[in-house]
Amino acid sequence: MSIRLKGLRTVIYPAPDLAGAKQWFSELLGQEPYFDQPFYVGFEVEGYELGLLPDADPDDGAIVYWGVDDVATAVLDACGAGATVHVPLADVGEGIVTASIRTPTGSVVGFIFNPHFAG
Repeated sequence: MSIRLKGLRTVIYPAPDLAGAKQWFSELLGQEPYFDQPFYVGFEVEGYELGLLPDADPDDGAIVYWGVDDVATAVLDACGAGATVHVPLADVGEGIVTASIRTPTGSVVGFIFNPHFAG
């Protein structure tokens, strides 16, 4: 059993103070977010997604999402190799599917299928 990772796609930062985080990243990046809602703020950075999530657990730190063709299969394969589900599979809109797992050594790994990502 192996998972074919298609490269890095997204990093999500916990942002309990979403307005403050949005302002800070906007100033740092020199751009406004392309997606700005109370539940998620997203910046496009050189073809990658930098996301701010107000309800993410800051204790988990930033979560990196690896591109996969099938998130459900990636989660099943990872769990079959000893991982546990961290955040269950979810369709987050526009055909984008995400989930994350916790490895046997405690790391959190995200999987994402994003049909809008070229590559």
